[in-house]
Amino acid sequence: MSKSENIIEQKSFNFALEIIELYKKLLENKEYVISKQLLKSGTSIGANVKEAQAAQSKKDFLSKMSIASKEAREVEYWLLLLEKSKLVNLNYKKNLANAKEIIKIITAIVKTTSMKIKI
Repeated sequence: MSKSENIIEQKSFNFALEIIELYKKLLENKEYVISKQLLKSGTSIGANVKEAQAAQSKKDFLSKMSIASKEAREVEYWLLLLEKSKLVNLNYKKNLANAKEIIKIITAIVKTTSMKIKI
């Protein structure tokens, strides 16, 4: 396992915990629809990163990491929607910054892996 993969595994797990806490706050504020979408995509990032660690091939690894990338971008979308709509008046800046950092890391991993294999 390379250092960057280890970092993304840790960051995506911690981000999932962060999203679970945000989900609880959203439920306290009676936001049930977007919060559920956010919970699903926010915890899915780390699950796909973890699954990629047991990939059967580089193509399988790339596929799982690509899914993690899509989930991270979906999380960013839901967070931006919550922030701009002011549906629940919370500060989402830290969550958005962490999502963007995860997107950057996963994007770099996907690009590096893509260059190593022929798709």
